[in-house]
Amino acid sequence: MDRIETTGGKWEVVIGLEVHAQIISNSKLFSSASTKFGIAPNENVSFVDAALPGVLPVMNSFCVDQAIKTGLGLNGNINLVSLFDRKNYFYPDLPQGYQISQYKHPLVSGGYIDIEKADGSVRKINLERIHMEQDAGKSIHDQSATKSFIDLNRAGVALMEIVTKPDMRSAEEASIFLRKLRSILRYLGTCDGNMEEGSMRADLNVSLHLPGTELGTRAEIKNVNSIKFLAAAVVFETARQTEILESGGIVEQETRLFDSATGETRSMRSKEDAQDYRYFPEPDLPPLVLDPARIEAIRRTIPELPDAKTTRLQRDYDLPSYDAAVIASEMEIANFYEEALQCTGSGDKDVAKMLSNWLLGDLFSLLNKHGESIGNSFVSPKDFAELIMLIKTDVISGKIAKDVLEIMWKERKRSSDIVEERGWRQITCPNEIESVVQKVLEEHGDKVTEYRNGKEKLFGFFVGLAMQRTQGKANPQLLNEVLRKLLTEGV
Repeated sequence: MDRIETTGGKWEVVIGLEVHAQIISNSKLFSSASTKFGIAPNENVSFVDAALPGVLPVMNSFCVDQAIKTGLGLNGNINLVSLFDRKNYFYPDLPQGYQISQYKHPLVSGGYIDIEKADGSVRKINLERIHMEQDAGKSIHDQSATKSFIDLNRAGVALMEIVTKPDMRSAEEASIFLRKLRSILRYLGTCDGNMEEGSMRADLNVSLHLPGTELGTRAEIKNVNSIKFLAAAVVFETARQTEILESGGIVEQETRLFDSATGETRSMRSKEDAQDYRYFPEPDLPPLVLDPARIEAIRRTIPELPDAKTTRLQRDYDLPSYDAAVIASEMEIANFYEEALQCTGSGDKDVAKMLSNWLLGDLFSLLNKHGESIGNSFVSPKDFAELIMLIKTDVISGKIAKDVLEIMWKERKRSSDIVEERGWRQITCPNEIESVVQKVLEEHGDKVTEYRNGKEKLFGFFVGLAMQRTQGKANPQLLNEVLRKLLTEGV
């Protein structure tokens, strides 16, 4: 809900996100250390990452290009001059005692993402900025009752912090935004969006106010690592703040943590303001000055993004808007669909629609059943295309195709081989089908009389018997035509 109806009036929820997206790069932002995930603790640590005396940061040019590409893909303005600052705070897993980040002069200003809600309405969520910064390490507290351990593998990894304006008004909008953002970053190839591995996480700021009044005091919920948890955190925090305000209390500005086990947020510390970090220009890095030609060269590498792909799928293949949006929502799904469509060798829009229906219906059902993503499908785009064309050319019926797809998944076989092995080719000979129908009608003469006397629901009864006799292999359309003819004209 955008507004919470209470005795005190209609409280409006205001949400802003700060999304930390790890840049896809083989090395870190200011060192040559590897960014590979899953390595033993403290394996990917250079002298720079460990903040040994006398070492200096060196800018990773590829990471800069990745951030520029992200800014362009999110409709932002690339600043030709940006600066790095030291953001001072102390954590045991931050060896320098400060983080090299950007503050007043970020690489990207502005930008936006359009999101479509469940009711079909579209909202523009504006971005404040995108800035680059280095990540901290990781503190580990669950391996000893008396000690904490530090893993610096993440220290120095390149991040983009994507900061929105406070434009979202519900858990639904925040969830849709984060899902759409992750999809765009994956299309761009600048962040893999893997929230389970920590390469994308979100801080959310939630506040309440009565419409027409100033924005309320915000609470920041740190490091939410799934879209499901993001929505749950918004719902809980909204309820918590509503209860405080309705009882005459004051919401404190603080940093909170979301507990996924209880579905609640809890206080960590009072919320710092910018002055608490004592920002000052990073003395070891010169200003980042960009050549406009470099930006334009990167702009030419921007692929077709989800919104544009959705529009094209609707235009070129007459797909329903919902189907086109689902296919375009993830690059892996879109790639699977378009590769399969190419493998059909058909430009027929009916084939495109049939392929979409079977992909979003039966194949998705199989993937969900086995807990797999489309990228791990045991049915390849080429084999899936072959199955669709067997249906389209009446080699098999849709009913038999469902069984064929299940066997394709289990036995890793091509659809044509399965059909031949089991003798499942559709019967399309009118004489053969007529012979079967005649026998069915002769054996059930009383039902034929009832049908001709007006009990037309028996038509399905005859179809079922004929299909049973042919083991489901009779062409449904041809069977219906033959059956209707014989019932009308007589056996």
